[in-house]
Amino acid sequence: MQFFDQAAVALALPYPALIAALARGLQQPIASPLRSHYEPNGDASTVLIMPAWKAQDVMGVKLVSIWPGNAALGKSAVSGVYVLISCADGRAVAVLDGTELTLRRTAAAAALAARLLARKNSQTLAILGTGSLSAPMAVAHASVMDFKTILVWGRDGKKAQTVVDRLALQGISAQASSDLQATLAQADVVSAASTATEPFIRSEWVKPGTHLGLIGAFTPTMAEAEPALMAHAQVFADNREAILQKGGEVLQAIQQRLISASDIQAELAELAADPQRAWRQGEDAITVFKSVGFASLDLIAAEMVFAARQL
Repeated sequence: MQFFDQAAVALALPYPALIAALARGLQQPIASPLRSHYEPNGDASTVLIMPAWKAQDVMGVKLVSIWPGNAALGKSAVSGVYVLISCADGRAVAVLDGTELTLRRTAAAAALAARLLARKNSQTLAILGTGSLSAPMAVAHASVMDFKTILVWGRDGKKAQTVVDRLALQGISAQASSDLQATLAQADVVSAASTATEPFIRSEWVKPGTHLGLIGAFTPTMAEAEPALMAHAQVFADNREAILQKGGEVLQAIQQRLISASDIQAELAELAADPQRAWRQGEDAITVFKSVGFASLDLIAAEMVFAARQL
């Protein structure tokens, strides 16, 4: 059995290659049941168990924990481990750092959606949130679109600057922003990756033509944007079934009868299957990509890591 630590996972998953692998891999038959969700402390601390498999080929299981309170302790809110299993004989063939795997596949999926849904002339990217996903989101999006300006907003200005400094080490120029409304007024593409439980993106602050990736709200009660925004946007999902079960502000908008389930226009696999289609209804349309994560993404990425070691 092989072990892939954080560095090995990162090395094997450069964003352009990972994004291309996700686009291809989502066209394959992968069984991906809804994840199991547990709250062992009876609070916002969450453990997710996410299996996926290709029959007679390979199976993967991810155990991921999300501890929002870690931010106040200077620790990552997300950690995990991934086990890759042969379906030929049931042996575990690899254990991977699930934290790096999760960060990279989440950022890559959001960037893939942005490439297909955002206006082609988008100039400014806004990253909302300063957690462990913030820098990966910026790097992944910058790998698929040529932004002139990247803004990082967070409630804590020092943390926003830390993300900016981290990006500079990767050759990406960004600026910290302290004014959310002003940030949204400039942004063409927005990636929200927080652990917010209450909406902080107001509908009237999102300008026409914006592409908004809502990545952080992964339970029925969490929200980054006002559910009312969904009624004025084209809504897309990473995985339709998962969103209808746990999809934060999109699920809330459906429950409040602001939109219906049929208003989710496509999921990521459908977007990737038809990249030449004009999914936007017009230059002024607001597109929302809602992501809660699903296990097919992990399996595709894990196979890519395992294959890289075999070369």
